Amino acid sequence: MFNYTSVSDACIKCGKCIPVCTIHNVNADEVTSPRGFIDLLGAHERGELELDRTAKDIFESCFLCTNCVDVCPNDLPTDMVIEEVRKEIADKYGIAWFKRLFFFLLRHRKIMDIASKLGYVFKTCAVQTEEKYGGLTPRFNLPIIKKGRLLPSMASTSVLNSYRENLDHGGKGRVAIFIGCLANYNYTGVGHGLVKILEELEIDVFFAKEQKCCAAPAYFTGDFATVEALAKQNIAYFERFIDDVDAIIVPEATCSAMIKHDWAVFFRNRGMEDWAKRAEKLNEKIFMATEWLATRTRLPKLLEERGVRKELLVTYHDPCHARKVQGIWKEPRELLKKNYAFTEMSDPNRCCGFGGVTIQTEKFHLAEAAGKPKAAMIDDTGADVVASECSACRMQLSNALYQNESRAVFKNPIELIAEALEAKNG
Repeated sequence: MFNYTSVSDACIKCGKCIPVCTIHNVNADEVTSPRGFIDLLGAHERGELELDRTAKDIFESCFLCTNCVDVCPNDLPTDMVIEEVRKEIADKYGIAWFKRLFFFLLRHRKIMDIASKLGYVFKTCAVQTEEKYGGLTPRFNLPIIKKGRLLPSMASTSVLNSYRENLDHGGKGRVAIFIGCLANYNYTGVGHGLVKILEELEIDVFFAKEQKCCAAPAYFTGDFATVEALAKQNIAYFERFIDDVDAIIVPEATCSAMIKHDWAVFFRNRGMEDWAKRAEKLNEKIFMATEWLATRTRLPKLLEERGVRKELLVTYHDPCHARKVQGIWKEPRELLKKNYAFTEMSDPNRCCGFGGVTIQTEKFHLAEAAGKPKAAMIDDTGADVVASECSACRMQLSNALYQNESRAVFKNPIELIAEALEAKNG
């Protein structure tokens, strides 16, 4: 059992976490609040609380948004202790068959490629395209998924399979791309847009073809065997080419946070200090895409020189794993403002409510409840587009906007920047 008591004893029960807690905002019960979670975990370690199905339901309701960590005066790692107890839950109750299948596919890229291709070929049997919001809607109720929900789009060819391993753009630098699973198979415009931007900057690209999933879905669900396997494979692979590139850039907040933060935490909590240090060593060259583009390239100047002002009003949603975990929020805004009219929503830092695999399947009613106020907040800006550097946020917010019949649609800032560059070229 993980040492929950040290965290529980350090909680002063000040309540600063409660107003910002995503689950407490949609289920106002003290047990589903950060200090409630922490207190229950302390009782669990002391043998005063059985890890029964009621406790399982409580601990699986956390969105892992890290809002509580952000405001805690004692910097308590509530998200980490929830992740640790989910390992105990998985060991005791097992992991649902569809999650095990999903994690199996994430561990085996070639099988995932085949499954994705088959899904694209036969998608019209079960889903139909929703053009405006860029997704798919079920034709009938599917297992785990109800009719009327907007699902991620499907691509005929993944991003990793769309390019050669090495792209020569002029030699003014060389970067590797870690694309992320949703951007690789579903929201492929992100990867294609990133290639276009790097081509404009004359920066060569190394498509790391042997990259695996970052393991975030498995980590947030308690499948630690999958986390260990994927993290070790990725670390060993990255070490093979890290000295040959200026950076590994990641256009996904959750993937970037998992790689730069959670891998080391995971290994350290398991007593694998050598692997934790290897993960941290790689971090010197791993960046979120807009972070690196805004601070390490001439892209800001290039966008200013192009002088394109598109007739779109853009607002920005801060992914939890970007602003709160990595401190990245200024960079995407600075780039977007070069070419687009920009407005802030009332609370861009409020969690969208994605929450992970369990929230998006067995507890989707919680995701819906968290998404509605965010969609309303976006609508209040009058924006045409809401941007965010996270495909998990995209999946959640696109559905919320679709359900709300909102004016705004979702785009990754990388896509918007590439479109601005293309508009001038055209």
